[in-house]
Amino acid sequence: MIIERIERVKKLRELNHLSEISNNYDTFIIDLWGVMHNGIKLNSKAIEAIENLEKNSKKIVFLSNAPRPSIKVINFLLKMGMNKKYLSNVMTSGEAAMHAINQNKFGKTFFHLGPPRDTSVFDKVKQHKTNIEQCDFILCTGLFDDYENDLDYYKNFLKKYISKQLICTNPDLTVHRGNIEELCAGSLAKVFEELGGKVSYFGKPYPEVYNLCFKKNEKVLAIGDNLRTDIKGANNLNLDCIFITDGVHRDELNKISNLNELSKTYNVKIDFFQKELTW
Repeated sequence: MIIERIERVKKLRELNHLSEISNNYDTFIIDLWGVMHNGIKLNSKAIEAIENLEKNSKKIVFLSNAPRPSIKVINFLLKMGMNKKYLSNVMTSGEAAMHAINQNKFGKTFFHLGPPRDTSVFDKVKQHKTNIEQCDFILCTGLFDDYENDLDYYKNFLKKYISKQLICTNPDLTVHRGNIEELCAGSLAKVFEELGGKVSYFGKPYPEVYNLCFKKNEKVLAIGDNLRTDIKGANNLNLDCIFITDGVHRDELNKISNLNELSKTYNVKIDFFQKELTW
């Protein structure tokens, strides 16, 4: 097991049970994909954890870098079997981006870079969708269905348009759907930046999205499996955090078996870690 091979280091604590520290916090900012589910099914231990948090009158906020409005993610979770009573506070990067797009923050016309399933993020301004040559900005929600794994395609496709601004609605580079790793919009944003283009990001780790989730006087614990987004975002706001190791970084941990080294690689501070969220 990954956790058994991780070297113990000072200031980094393996947490056997969330219940050991839950009384220290009012609000729990919890990632969805990689913590609560794997894209296919819910994590039963994580569900047990939020059941107990709810019983103890804790505030639960699900914060996701999904490039879709919050209601779409809520419906996805309901279809998976999550109880509706836990879904009163759901915020997505897509929701935050949608508000900015509806207000014409980056211009009026846009080109949609992403799959058809993500069109709900611009539903209210869909009449302003146009081709990449004429657009004011590029709205990136993910990869085209026909080019899901070919970053070279996007390098060639985007290199002529780096004068335009790219809006990234999901800063994640990758995600695991079950055991299969998939590229996310963040990978295309990285390509665009490497070409010399300018990117505006919505979602974790950027502070703006957290302002929609809690008030300054709340004692907050952030829980997530992504060091670049979940844990970095917690660090940016000086929040305590739990890193879930059996998520997006599990292959890296299998190779190096040293969580302290991995945290240095991503320049983050981890307070606690669990293989999976466990009450």
